[in-house]
Amino acid sequence: MAGILFIISAPSGSGKSTLVSELRKQVSGVDFSVSWTTRAPRGSEEDGREYHFTTREEFLRMADDGLFLEHAEVFGKLYGTARLSLDDARAAGHDLLLDIDVKGAAQVRQKMPEAVGIFVLPPNPNVLRTRLRNRMRAEGVVDEDELHRRLGEARKEIENFRQYGYILINDILDRAVAQLEAIVLAERFYRNGEPIAYRSRRVLEVAAACLQTNSQERMKPVLEAFGILGDSGQQQLPFGDEPDDD
Repeated sequence: MAGILFIISAPSGSGKSTLVSELRKQVSGVDFSVSWTTRAPRGSEEDGREYHFTTREEFLRMADDGLFLEHAEVFGKLYGTARLSLDDARAAGHDLLLDIDVKGAAQVRQKMPEAVGIFVLPPNPNVLRTRLRNRMRAEGVVDEDELHRRLGEARKEIENFRQYGYILINDILDRAVAQLEAIVLAERFYRNGEPIAYRSRRVLEVAAACLQTNSQERMKPVLEAFGILGDSGQQQLPFGDEPDDD
């Protein structure tokens, strides 16, 4: 039975990697695609675990050879998903989870429109700022200009939430993990007829509540906090951005 392709995206610092790690501890048969990147390892990261680290020249050669399912440049560094990850997951009958940004996700959706999209939202800019600053502090350098730039990029990424079928707000980790698990189990149930052994009705309810179409009220304060929605509920430009001249 063919596996399901899950795409999970979020602004940097939203806790996406932690969610993915916790999901894989609790749900079997979910492979994780280790992306390739030209950025340097951070802290305790190891080659082949968090990322495959490579040079820009080698990355571009791989792209020219058609080895990537998607690739994009983020903050001046290249990131890509190898096609081999999808081939291996399919051969094993496993689901595959891609942890990629909105640009890469758009590329994958063009090739595989059946993919399940999940977008993770931080609860508000203050929480995101704190998470980003803590990450920088752990890496040894807190660059306020870089922090400000990443917050601006986060707002731009969040504007793409409508491209995803499911929305998670990562304010309470345990709840967000349970919601992500429910989404995976519900999609297996609906697509492959795979039974849900434990509290099936509740799992389906939790997953349904995370559908973008059912998440408007939960998302509204988050989007307003990031300056994406005004009081009228209409989408606006992020703080600090001005409309382009025609």
